[in-house]
Amino acid sequence: MAIVVIGGHTRNIGKTSVMAGLIAGTLEMGWTAFKITQFGHGVCSANGEPCDCETDEHTIAISEERERGSGTDSSRYLDAGAVRSFWVRTRQGQLSEAMPRLRKELERAGNAVIESNSVLRFLRPDLYVAVLDPAVADFKESAKRYLDRADAVLVPDGVIGRPAWDGVSLKLVEGTPVFAMRAPEYCPEEFLEFARERLLGSSAAR
Repeated sequence: MAIVVIGGHTRNIGKTSVMAGLIAGTLEMGWTAFKITQFGHGVCSANGEPCDCETDEHTIAISEERERGSGTDSSRYLDAGAVRSFWVRTRQGQLSEAMPRLRKELERAGNAVIESNSVLRFLRPDLYVAVLDPAVADFKESAKRYLDRADAVLVPDGVIGRPAWDGVSLKLVEGTPVFAMRAPEYCPEEFLEFARERLLGSSAAR
C-alpha cells in the first residue's frame, strides 16, 4: 500500500485539481481518495451545514461518495478515476477523533491519496506534495508546520518567486523538486514520472 498526501497553504489554490490529475495520470495505482475538512464553530461536522450544535455525536463524519459528476471534490476524484472516494469531516483541531475510523478505511484501501495538511500529524506518507501559489498571501499554520516534509512542490507556472508570506521561509523547501501546474491537468508528466518512481517501490513492497 502506498499513501500520498496532497497539501497546500490555503484554499482554492489547486489542491483538488492536483489530486484529480495524479489519480487520472496513475490509474494503474487503483486509488482510494480522501478529502479531509475541518470545520470551525457554527458548522456541523456531520453535513458541513451551518448549525449551532455542540453535541458529541456531531464531532466527526466519514461518508463515501457514490455520485459522479456532481462537482463536489469527492465526486471529482471519482470522475478522475479513483476506485472509491471519501469525505472526512471533523471539528477544527479534532482530526485525532476521526483517525481510528480513517485508519480502518486506509487498511481496506490499498493505495490511498489524501487531501489534507493536518493528517501529517498522524501519518508518514510515502509522498507528500505541497501546493503553493505565490499570488495568495494566506498561509495556514498546518502548512507551515509540515512544509519542510514536502517531497515535491507544485506551483503555477513553476515559479516560486518571493511572496509576502509572513513568518514563512522558503528555505524549508530548498532542494525540493518544483513542478509547474498548468490547467487543465495540473500534474505535468514530469511530476507524474517523479511520483511513479517514488511510489513504485512502496506499492510493490506492501
